[in-house]
Amino acid sequence: MVEILPDVKVYDTLSRGLKELRPVEPGIVKMYVCGPTVYDYTHIGHGKTYVIYDAFKRYLSLRGYHVVHVMNITDIDDKIIRRSHEEGRDWNEIVEEYTRDYISALEKLNVKVDHHPRVSEHIDEIIRFIQGLIDKGYAYVAPSGSVYFDVDKYEDYGRLSGRESRDTWGQEQEFLSEKKNPYDFALWKAAKPGEPYWESPWGKGRPGWHIECSVMSSRYLGSRFDIHGGGTDLIFPHHENERAQSEAYFGSKPWVSIWMHSGLVMVGKDKMSKSLKNIVPLKEAFDKWGPMPLRLWYLSTHYRKPLYFFEEALENAVKLYERLVTAAQLLGKLSREASGLHYARDEDLKVFSQLVSLHRRFHEALSDDFNTAEAMAAVNEYLTILFRDIQHNPRHLLVSTSIKLLREFNSVLGVLDKELEAVGEAEALLDSVIGILVNVRRELRKRGLYDLSDAIRSDLSKIGIQLMDKGLETSWIRVRRSEH
Repeated sequence: MVEILPDVKVYDTLSRGLKELRPVEPGIVKMYVCGPTVYDYTHIGHGKTYVIYDAFKRYLSLRGYHVVHVMNITDIDDKIIRRSHEEGRDWNEIVEEYTRDYISALEKLNVKVDHHPRVSEHIDEIIRFIQGLIDKGYAYVAPSGSVYFDVDKYEDYGRLSGRESRDTWGQEQEFLSEKKNPYDFALWKAAKPGEPYWESPWGKGRPGWHIECSVMSSRYLGSRFDIHGGGTDLIFPHHENERAQSEAYFGSKPWVSIWMHSGLVMVGKDKMSKSLKNIVPLKEAFDKWGPMPLRLWYLSTHYRKPLYFFEEALENAVKLYERLVTAAQLLGKLSREASGLHYARDEDLKVFSQLVSLHRRFHEALSDDFNTAEAMAAVNEYLTILFRDIQHNPRHLLVSTSIKLLREFNSVLGVLDKELEAVGEAEALLDSVIGILVNVRRELRKRGLYDLSDAIRSDLSKIGIQLMDKGLETSWIRVRRSEH
């Protein structure tokens, strides 16, 4: 409907401003998003991250980009080991249980990820990466066999998170005695009794948290890629450390073109987190509100802003989802009833102009730092126009335009796939039925039963199906009455 659309711009945490998306490889957007540490059930807070980046991928796909979306699974970590000890279960059993829960949550939320690398399957690559940092002088081996990144060797540390003072860089305080500086961070952790481990040049141990994402993202997306995403709680220390070790290893900047961070789900003044015991597991939320209303709720606020959890907002999302489902069903019905194929009245053109304007508004919102809140406002206005101006005035121009618009909206929202597929299936079913009637009529004509064949022609004409005979062969077209 609109040929020239605005350039896609996204807020970059590193530069503190909007950046135009210019892929490293033209036409291909490579995006890495930090995924879950699988030691507990997936909760509503996690779901926001998954849906936001899925919807962003969908929009980029709508704009013609081929998007490669990688999201890791951290399946070896302090929290997993702690859970294993607390419950007396093997750590692999913990991992498999909660990985299944995570994958199930993605399926219900209609989130599609292209590749899900797991840390435990990339240990060799992680060891080689760490050895490369040691060889380049950016990392050192402690007497225990742990390996640390020497933050002082990387001059740009702290810029991503805006932490200029080294006093704020402290991390992994329990290992101060073996580190050169309190802010150095672990690349490899020496094994402790009763912990899982892998063999390495520095002894038995396991990867540190941050090195995992550097290795897996660069393995599948290259030494430089377009978008690195996650929640704002990952900016420091996780993403700060990822950036430092990756740019040190590859010897070039920038490692990532755009650092994209989504706001957290909040309960009152606190973020939703397992440590605060204020979480709502997604499986419970699915039972109460349904996955598709949850998707709409996640997209109702600008992705960089906090999203406040309260039940009224989710009930409103349920109502919006029901309206969208009704709209899809209505359009399926109106597509078979629409009139005015060959002429549009002045009032039709006015409504058509409003629909075109909403299409533009939808794209302008999503092109400007993926403003889903503004895009949703356009969707709500579209629904108002559909039920107020088109439902009882099913003109062909307006119905066909409305269907195209709803399909385009849903290509980002991702909540009406089944309903819109049903609209197409209804059209296909009608075509099949008409084909059957045409074949029956041909047999009637062969047998000389012209009264019955003429009756079929007349009845089909009443619903806008025109038959055209050539000998015993018959073709057909849809005809809309021009009412003006």
